[in-house]
Amino acid sequence: MTNPKVKEAVAIGVKDRTRGEIVKAFVVLREGEVQERPTELIEHCRKMLANYKVPREIEIRESLPKSSVGKVLKRMLRDEENMKRAGHLK
Repeated sequence: MTNPKVKEAVAIGVKDRTRGEIVKAFVVLREGEVQERPTELIEHCRKMLANYKVPREIEIRESLPKSSVGKVLKRMLRDEENMKRAGHLK
């Protein structure tokens, strides 16, 4: 969230074959910002976070799913990601 191009972001744990679980971040960029390479955002995170908190994957999105009170629905993102990794979504 400290990157000036990032409007909002959320991180979740997702299943990984070798590590068991990894950190994946979902990022929404500010309006007018060019889609940044995920590796640039990961490098920014490395400067700001402990190694185990740095996302191994970043997905840039137009928006994040939210509840009626504006809270990000991490469960929805986690379920979607689990389905993708199981091969149900492409």
